[in-house]
Amino acid sequence: MSEETPRPPRRKRYSGKNPRRFEDKYKEHDPARYGDTVAKVIASGKTPAGSHIPIMMEECLAALELAAGMTGVDATLGYGGHALRILEKISPGGKLLGLDVDPIEQPKTEARLRAAGYGEDRFEAVRSNYAGISKALASRDIAAVDFVFADLGCSSMQLDDPSRGFSFKTSGPLDMRMNPSRGLSAADWLEKTSVEKLETALVENADEPRAQSLSTALAGGRFQTTSDFARAIREAVRISDEEEMDLTVRRVFQAVRIAVNEEFTALDAFLRALPDCLKSGGRAAILTFHSGEDRRVKQFLKAGVRDGLYSEISEGVVQAGPEERRMNPRSSSAKLRWATRM
Repeated sequence: MSEETPRPPRRKRYSGKNPRRFEDKYKEHDPARYGDTVAKVIASGKTPAGSHIPIMMEECLAALELAAGMTGVDATLGYGGHALRILEKISPGGKLLGLDVDPIEQPKTEARLRAAGYGEDRFEAVRSNYAGISKALASRDIAAVDFVFADLGCSSMQLDDPSRGFSFKTSGPLDMRMNPSRGLSAADWLEKTSVEKLETALVENADEPRAQSLSTALAGGRFQTTSDFARAIREAVRISDEEEMDLTVRRVFQAVRIAVNEEFTALDAFLRALPDCLKSGGRAAILTFHSGEDRRVKQFLKAGVRDGLYSEISEGVVQAGPEERRMNPRSSSAKLRWATRM
């Protein structure tokens, strides 16, 4: 007698016609079963909850100049959208290492890529910040690779999940750590930080024009939730223009997130290590999402040409086209730069 196929667990009941809370959005969290719904969400110019739409896919692939049999690194694995297309391009015979420091999202992405048919001989997930790229290669006896790709910043999965504390869209614990098991949460960091340190973070990490008054109001404060923190920011500046107010809150959240995760320190370490990780003629492509990241990438690549490390770098930046910006508003701030190893 054949065994019956187990039924999926009963969905949690929620009030109203459609679920509003992140944890209740069952369709977007199971795209294989609800592909039509996910497609409609994407077509409306939104990112389905718990997922990530890869940005400037074709431009990134073109910059890397991939071919079958290549070995490379996706230094910011995330949801795995870029990684999946990279694996297609380097097949057969290619190998990809996927670096990610997030212990919550990385196992999900690894499972998706395994389900797509990529075993350990083709793809290996590595729990590491991109600053640890040299160590990741050395521990596998890989001297250098054909390409390195990096998609910097925060992923849509992290932004959409209130329990991670990256966004003020829905209230959640004020955490913001890429790896929740390491370092101080944003709440603890703000309580311990000085006015001077917060002001520096607001200026360097987000170009915040009201850095001085905001840091005076917020440094040393006790904020348990993202809503508490967003409310304190609004009360500190009291801007009548609601759109400008939201931009200010976003900039402050961005600045604190970068500080909590020491993102610029990690990015500088990654950019210093990058040339030695590439074979002669190897290519690197880096996506950035705000001026602080892009300035660093631009400066390191230009210095690499001057010092004879790179034979060629992109002239200016490559940006998403109008159709992509319409379909995926999160692509609007993206800037792509690339380099070729001497």
